[in-house]
Amino acid sequence: MSTFVIIEDDQPTAEIQKSILEQKGHTVFVNLDAMSSVEFVIKHKPDILIIDIIMPGMDGLEVCRRLRLVPELRKLKIIVVSSKNYPADRMRAQAMGANGMLLKPVTPATFVSDVMALAADNMDITYWGVRGTMPVPGRKTLRYGGNTACVTLEMPRGQYFILDAGSGIRNLSRDIMANRNGNLTAKILISNPHWDHVNALPLFVPLYIPGNEFEVMGPGQGALTMREIVAAQMEGTYGPMSLRELGARVFFRNLAEEKIVFGDIEVRTMLLSHPGNCLGYRITMSGRSFCYVTDNELHRKDSPGFDASYIDKLVDFVKDADMLFMDAAYTDMEYGARVNWGHSSVREVAAIAHAAKVKELQLMNHDPEQTDDDIDAKLADAKDVLNAMGSSVMCTAPAEGSRRRLSADGSVTDLPAVEI
Repeated sequence: MSTFVIIEDDQPTAEIQKSILEQKGHTVFVNLDAMSSVEFVIKHKPDILIIDIIMPGMDGLEVCRRLRLVPELRKLKIIVVSSKNYPADRMRAQAMGANGMLLKPVTPATFVSDVMALAADNMDITYWGVRGTMPVPGRKTLRYGGNTACVTLEMPRGQYFILDAGSGIRNLSRDIMANRNGNLTAKILISNPHWDHVNALPLFVPLYIPGNEFEVMGPGQGALTMREIVAAQMEGTYGPMSLRELGARVFFRNLAEEKIVFGDIEVRTMLLSHPGNCLGYRITMSGRSFCYVTDNELHRKDSPGFDASYIDKLVDFVKDADMLFMDAAYTDMEYGARVNWGHSSVREVAAIAHAAKVKELQLMNHDPEQTDDDIDAKLADAKDVLNAMGSSVMCTAPAEGSRRRLSADGSVTDLPAVEI
């Protein structure tokens, strides 16, 4: 059980929150005076602080700022509970050090779980499409799914990352429209502009809704920018919708090999071994990393394309990652006839994961000719390779719709799958 402090000038609201928390066995202290709240929190040293924004004398976000200056409270989790749902206030809450924000009135049935989820600082990963090259619907692709690449990472402070916009983004679009309330702000990270990574972006309904905001980022192709890449596939020749029809605020940004910081989240990029400019992404929050390395060819040592320095660089890029979601398009036998196609075999991928000491290797970008049974066999091959090396790397092949939670302590939990 945890110790809570509630800072709230409205006594009935504070008593309701206190009662809900105590019913779950937590210890709760309440302070109705914001002006004395810093001293009150220092006195009780809670695990979690619940605080309103609008209070006389000193607003809740100023209290957050002051508390973050107290060294002995560095582990304190701060959850803002407010009726203010303006993006500016959410951004300010993050800037002042809040771990998350909930809207009033709270829902009694889920209040405790909502607070604990925000305080836990989890990274939730959902796999909306795991195939490569082209969608492959049909009875032989039901278990792993037939949609092309799209993965989301959702953080407790509302940060939302969408990795690639293959046909799997249609599953994400439907889920957002059915289940998410309020406006959505997200970063869309494109690995490369081949069709299986961008072809469904014009079908992503949240792009057409005013109030939403997206930043589309990815590698430019020579003089061709990300904006031009997206605009080109939305010309009248290819479909009825153009950039002019987008209702959301949409920004575009070209990326190279670099590091970008969004609050407490770091995104690093690396150019991959694939025709044209293709980027891998390493997303790190609170010491935990998810690496997304799709469309990447690992040449065998006896191949003319083998580059030892590139291998060393890639190993360093994914080193010690909690999860490595990586192109493993082919079996070792299939790869022999597909050299220089820009994709890898399971043996070479397993070797990278082992050398980098990642915790979990996740196979993706499956060849369209492979059935669910073929992916099962490919997964078994990868595990055999890792076992033969005496590796501690766990190996999985996420299915479309599956969800994982990467917790603050590095543990991984399977969450209920999304209905697709």
